[in-house]
Amino acid sequence: MTYPFMKEDARFLNALISNDSTIIKEIYTRIFPKVEKFVLQNKGRASDAEDVFQKALLQLAARYKKERFEIVSSFDAYLFTVCKNLWRRELNKSKRKVTIDPTPELRSEEQDMALALLEQKRWELFQETFQKISENCQKILKMFFQKVPYAEIVKVMSYNSETVARQRVFKCKTRLTELVHADVRYHSLREL
Repeated sequence: MTYPFMKEDARFLNALISNDSTIIKEIYTRIFPKVEKFVLQNKGRASDAEDVFQKALLQLAARYKKERFEIVSSFDAYLFTVCKNLWRRELNKSKRKVTIDPTPELRSEEQDMALALLEQKRWELFQETFQKISENCQKILKMFFQKVPYAEIVKVMSYNSETVARQRVFKCKTRLTELVHADVRYHSLREL
């Protein structure tokens, strides 16, 4: 199966492996400003954005070197999602360090990269599975995940009551969960 962005994606991924500085500069120019903006808007500094971006590039290169994979969306969107996931992990780690664990456990860079890769693969599984449910369920769950009030879901979907909306959300979440659990990758991606 070919995707409209595959040729460009392969070029970028191969450039990461071969350390092609010209193409890597192009990646930085195209995508880093978006990542930096996201990190700055989410309690980070410019240096945090640089670290996250660098980690994401290293993670992508290591994964692509180990197992050739295809990006279904665009390379830009994929890399941005990897960066967002990495930054969210950093925020969650710092939250745990401050509030729960006064003596944080030291983790190696390799463990962090492995965990980030695991999270990215889980996200990919979720995204692929989400596309398999009905458009109606996709619409409802997108609103639910964005914390749209049930009263608003009732209006948008023309339901009779919030109870109907809650039941529909439950059924759609159940269907999505069943599909995720039925995927052969699910058991290998579960947290140990």
